[in-house]
Amino acid sequence: MSNIRSFHHAAVSVDNVAVGVQWYISTLSACVLYQDETWALLEVGDTRIALVIPGEHPPHLAFEWSGAEDFGPLVGHRDGTASLYIEDPFGNKIELMEPQN
Repeated sequence: MSNIRSFHHAAVSVDNVAVGVQWYISTLSACVLYQDETWALLEVGDTRIALVIPGEHPPHLAFEWSGAEDFGPLVGHRDGTASLYIEDPFGNKIELMEPQN
C-alpha cells in the first residue's frame, strides 16, 4: 500500500532565484507561494515548481508522504514544512514531505 498523498513539486536548478521567478511569472503566469534568497515555490496552474540554487537545495521531485518519518528524522524548513530526502538507485533526489494539516 502506498503512503503517497500527492505529488507536491518538482525542483529545478537556477543560478538566480529572483531572475527565475520573474521569468516564470512573465512567461508562464506563475504565482509565488514562497520566496527567499536560495529557493522559491511557484504555482503554475495546478502544478508547483521549486526554483533552487545548486549547493543550497538539490534538484528533486517531492511527494507528500504519510509516515515520511519512517525513512528517518524529518527536518523542519523555513516555510513550515518538514521532510527528508532519499535517493533512487541512480542518485536522483526524492523529497518525502509530511502532509500538512
